[in-house]
Amino acid sequence: MEQTIITDYTQRANLAAAEAAKYKSLANTYSLMRLGIFAMVAVTIAFAIHFDNFSIIAVAFVLLVFAFAWLVARQSAFEKEKQYYDDLKQVNENEIGSIQAHRNIYNDGTRYANDKHFYTSDLDVYGNASLYQLINRTATTPGNNKLAGWLNAPANKQTVLQRQEAVKEIVTKNSWKLDLQTRLVFAIKQDVNQLKNLFKYLHIPLDMPGEKWLAAYTKIAPYLFTALLIVAYFYSPAKLAAITVGLFNMGVVFSKAAYIRKADLIAGKIGDTLANYAGVFKCIEDQQWQSGYSNTLAQQLKTDKTSAKIKELGQLINKLNYHLNLLVGFVLNLFFLWDIRQIIAIENWKRQNQDSLEASFDVIAEFESLLSLAGLAVNYPEWSFPVIDDRQGYTLTAKAIAHPLIDATKRIENDYELDNTFKVDIITGSNMAGKSTFLRTVGINTVLALSGAPVCAKSMQVSVITMISYMRIKDSLNESTSTFKAELDRLQMLLAAVENEPKVFFLIDEMLRGTNSVDKYLGSKAVIEQLIRKNAVGMVATHDLQIAHLETKYPNYVRNFYFDIQVVNGEMLFDYKIKHGECKTFNASLLLKQIGIEVDAE
Repeated sequence: MEQTIITDYTQRANLAAAEAAKYKSLANTYSLMRLGIFAMVAVTIAFAIHFDNFSIIAVAFVLLVFAFAWLVARQSAFEKEKQYYDDLKQVNENEIGSIQAHRNIYNDGTRYANDKHFYTSDLDVYGNASLYQLINRTATTPGNNKLAGWLNAPANKQTVLQRQEAVKEIVTKNSWKLDLQTRLVFAIKQDVNQLKNLFKYLHIPLDMPGEKWLAAYTKIAPYLFTALLIVAYFYSPAKLAAITVGLFNMGVVFSKAAYIRKADLIAGKIGDTLANYAGVFKCIEDQQWQSGYSNTLAQQLKTDKTSAKIKELGQLINKLNYHLNLLVGFVLNLFFLWDIRQIIAIENWKRQNQDSLEASFDVIAEFESLLSLAGLAVNYPEWSFPVIDDRQGYTLTAKAIAHPLIDATKRIENDYELDNTFKVDIITGSNMAGKSTFLRTVGINTVLALSGAPVCAKSMQVSVITMISYMRIKDSLNESTSTFKAELDRLQMLLAAVENEPKVFFLIDEMLRGTNSVDKYLGSKAVIEQLIRKNAVGMVATHDLQIAHLETKYPNYVRNFYFDIQVVNGEMLFDYKIKHGECKTFNASLLLKQIGIEVDAE
């Protein structure tokens, strides 16, 4: 199955490469034709001189200018097509790299890492080789933030089911999915504050003095100045009036230079970017959706005519950028007061559309997040969508559940069942037998399940639960925090969450490691008993067999599971399979012996 998927991506990448090569060739051809225009200009001048007829230059110049502009436009269109197919090739190759080696051109989410979050640090949600790196296909900053928000907290049942429905539909539209990803590739390297600055700019009025009369004057100025030039050509005294109007026009533009620079500071840099986003919005608007979630998002864009509005703003900003060519800018401002005309048009656009724009970009963020989840279902069709349980008790049942970040050829599948009940499961076992990995397997798949994604399991049923993990406890020199103090802080967070958060499910891996063995046992036992009294539910992995004896004291609440080893001819064999009961075989002495340390029996 994996090879079939990789073959599909490979074929798509090869087709994209062929299309890119075709458009590159066309762009190069039109570039040479532009050079031909310059040669024709030289030939025209030679003919005009030879025949002493400069009307030839006048006519030819107009025709050649139009021909040159057409060639520039065509070449630009071909270069954009080439860039699109280059990006499409990159997107497909990225999917191959993700499947084969978990490589990803998208952000790995390091900036969202937080050691004090309930579970993200312990479950490798963010950073290198993380869940976020595996999933993420969001190119925009709002998209990155949206996906992180989905992974940071469980959604309610209705939201999870809506996302599942939307993701399943996107899976059937993989070509559309890859197309949208391709149209957003440009945003991967975009300044993370660019959209934020744009939204800020759109909500701050320019407040240019005299805007009303300037708006009226810019409409009549080109006709007035052109008429005066024509009159001056036939009636010499009118030259003074033409010059006066021209100087007045330039004076008005220069008097508003500070406002033009202010508008240009942010908006002037994103004209092409907005044109790209207009294509993204149109891609979403034009698609037909069956799932209610996606259809609602798309209808929001259609109702607001977002793609057309964004395209219009992009065009206005690009027109403002005409002044970057000094000669062109001079002529346009002389006749049209161009810069003032454009910033007034942009201000009018802002007044009419500023409130809906940010919401429209949030729609892109939603779709990017859905694409990210859909990518898992496309690339790993053997994964399943979980059933969301809403009964009173806790449910977390899975068949053949495995860790999604472990290579498929190496990971071990396990079954687990917690069906509409309240239990604390004690998991004992040897070093390296699989206890910690199993806790992380359950945790990370629950994160996926409650975000709306498929899970790395044959089947899964889970309640909407708030996970709290106690696994990687680290001291902090900066905060003058010892390991034991860090453990106490984590325990305090867990106990507070049990009191205040809905349906807490805890994952504890070797409690109170920062103290002596007696205090460790007594403290761990006291914590677990307090959690039982609070009807808390979760898993505790430990090497301490005395903790397993709590099953005798609380037979209706505590269950024992274990991971064991087989020792054959002094060699340890791990099967990494969870079993009911207490562990009887430990391997610390064997492991120490392997590095040259003999442990005497007492």
